[in-house]
Amino acid sequence: MDLNLKNKVVVVTGSAGMEGSIGHAIIFSLANEGAIPVLIDRNKRGVEYEKQLQKIHPESSFYQTDLTDVSQIEEAITKISKKYGRIDAVINNVGVNDGASLEGSIDDFMDSLRLNLVSFFAVVKFALPLLKRSKGAILNIGSKVALTGQGGTSGYAAAKGGVLGLTREWAVDLIGYGIRSNALIIAECYTPAYETWIESLENGTEKLNSIKNTIPLESRMTTPEEIANTALFVISDKSSHTTGQFVFVDGGYVHLDRALLPSK
Repeated sequence: MDLNLKNKVVVVTGSAGMEGSIGHAIIFSLANEGAIPVLIDRNKRGVEYEKQLQKIHPESSFYQTDLTDVSQIEEAITKISKKYGRIDAVINNVGVNDGASLEGSIDDFMDSLRLNLVSFFAVVKFALPLLKRSKGAILNIGSKVALTGQGGTSGYAAAKGGVLGLTREWAVDLIGYGIRSNALIIAECYTPAYETWIESLENGTEKLNSIKNTIPLESRMTTPEEIANTALFVISDKSSHTTGQFVFVDGGYVHLDRALLPSK
C-alpha cells in the first residue's frame, strides 16, 4: 500500500537506539516508504544511521540532542525548521523504563518525567507552528504500563499515563488546525533492551516463554517492525479521520479474555 509519505518530513525522537529497537525500525521503515526521517536522539549512533538512511533518502538527517534538556530540543527543532521549512509529522518515541520507584528519590522521579513526558510536550510545542502549516500528525509511543501498572517504576508509569493524557488533549486542542494526535500502546515487544533484560535473568528462557504464553495472539512477542508498520499507517493520509485514539499493538495482551491463553 502506498501511504503517500513520499518526501514527508517526519521527526522521530529516541531514534538512535540499538539496531532492532522500535526507533530503528521506524526510521528505516519511513525511509523505505519515501519519507524523510529526521532523527533526534542523544546517542552518537545516530551519525551512522544518518549515513545509512541517506543512501535510501538523501535528505535524512540526525540532530544529536539530550531530550531531557528543553533548550537542546528547541535548538534541534529550530535547525530542522531552517533546513526543511516544514514538519509533516512528529513521532515521540523516546522512552526508558528506568525503575524510578516510589521508594526512590524525588530527583529520580523528576528525571524520569523529563525524559519520558516533558520531552514529548517540548518537541510538539516547538514543532507546532510547522505542524499547523502542514496540518500534520502527532504520534506518541505509549506503554501498557500506563494502564496496567508494573511495579517499581512510578516515574515511567506516571510519564506514560501523562502521554496518554496529552494525546487526547492535543487531539482536542489542535482539531481546528487539522492536526491529528494519536498514541500507539505497546505491551511486550522484543527489542534489544528487552533481550538484554531476559539474558540478565538466571531463568531467562523460562521467563520469556512464560511471558509469551500470556499474549493471546499466537503466544509471541510483538516485533518492532509491527510497531513501525502501524506507526506509519497512523501518521499517513490513509488514517486521515483517526484522532485522539489509543491504538494497541500488543497481540491482545491488555484487553482480551485470559480464557484464550494456552492451557498448562
